[in-house]
Amino acid sequence: MRQSVRREGRAGRWNDDHGTAYRAERRGDERKVRDVAAALRIGVIGGSIAGCAAAVAGSRAGADVTVYERSGAELQDRGFGIVIPPPLHAELVGSGYLDTDMPTAPLGTRVWLTREPGGRSARELARQPSPVTPCNWGLLWQSLRASAGSVRYLRGQPVTSVRVDAASRAVITSARGDEPYDVVVGADGHASATRRLLAPGLRPEPAPYLVWRGAIPLGALAGHPRELDLLRGAWVTLGFPGGHGIFYLIPGGPQDGDGSTGPGNRLLAYAIYGRPPEGAEPGPYVQELAKEHFPAAWADIVARGGRRATACHPVADVQAPRVARPPLLLAGDAAGVTRPHTATGAVKALQDALCLERVLREGPDPATALERYADERTAAGAKLVELGRRMGRALVEEVPDWPAMGQDEVDVWFRGVLAGTWHYLYEEPGEAAGPAVAATSAGPTASAASAVRRPEPDAGSEATVSG
Repeated sequence: MRQSVRREGRAGRWNDDHGTAYRAERRGDERKVRDVAAALRIGVIGGSIAGCAAAVAGSRAGADVTVYERSGAELQDRGFGIVIPPPLHAELVGSGYLDTDMPTAPLGTRVWLTREPGGRSARELARQPSPVTPCNWGLLWQSLRASAGSVRYLRGQPVTSVRVDAASRAVITSARGDEPYDVVVGADGHASATRRLLAPGLRPEPAPYLVWRGAIPLGALAGHPRELDLLRGAWVTLGFPGGHGIFYLIPGGPQDGDGSTGPGNRLLAYAIYGRPPEGAEPGPYVQELAKEHFPAAWADIVARGGRRATACHPVADVQAPRVARPPLLLAGDAAGVTRPHTATGAVKALQDALCLERVLREGPDPATALERYADERTAAGAKLVELGRRMGRALVEEVPDWPAMGQDEVDVWFRGVLAGTWHYLYEEPGEAAGPAVAATSAGPTASAASAVRRPEPDAGSEATVSG
């Protein structure tokens, strides 16, 4: 049986109390680190970032893994920009989840802007240390997919149902027939049908505003050298009455710019939060909003992106009261959706995977491993949902008088929003995250779990799933 494992620091290196697992893996002695999960069969519903990360986790723990992805097309062109904490990125690279060559666009500073009152120029409000590693969603998915190695990835294989049989195995039904698994990971996104087996009747809670997201070529910044220069060294938050916008550079893909993986191939990613007036067509309204409230240069940048480069989404959140009950487990957005202000959608999915690998290696059996996973990840998800709601109120629903703010005012105001919760986007130099308050940690201790356990799924229970 594996010895107990603890996590030290935000860099997230999992260290065995006696160092056995770490040294064994370094020696290439796979038998010692894979004995618990040997012969374990894991089915993963959904082949996006959460599903691929869970597949890598299961494979690294020694399990036999099959991924069911409903889409018949490659997914690397989907999604926009995302950011992850630099220590998490380093851990994922060091652990083999991500390729060392995957392009990123690291930044260390956050700049707060607003429009000058009575004018169209930008006014800088504050600068804060905020180290992030921006990524291209598609390139991140591609790297995870490549790291899955021998995992069976069944493209164009929607799951029609999943049920728990009399032997307490999870059975996935698809066009291939029925397949029993020791563990099934529901990584089927924000509208997860797998979640309905664990939390019947649970529905997302909508926020009273929308988000417009886009990723546009740097040509949109032609004629705006000051803005481009700013974005090469910082990510930008632009406050306006009734909302805010986020702007940052991400790596371009092979189809973008010069097609290279270097710093010359970049896209401008953005997310703008606000409420369109009643009767307005939500999609195109973002350009009207920018024209009315943004500094002229930033409004022009949004306009140049055009409608085709922007997607409009409702904002909502939901958290499963318990993210695993053997033999079922939820990962990524299936486990819980937080408001995007926390910038933890992909982060949470990746941390879910690291936790899954660790508990599978600890053993002593799959059921115990999944209960440990549920203890850690349920509590972490609940903290993020609450933080996202506080941030939404502060940044959209009840925004401050932006022009009246300066460096000290911004620092004090947002410290109050965080209310003692550490978050990687708002790190101060030398600050350390304690496990009790680290909203983006890979999981607080089991004693911090706040969800009430529910009865295990009954044998024969079933949900229709589209994975």
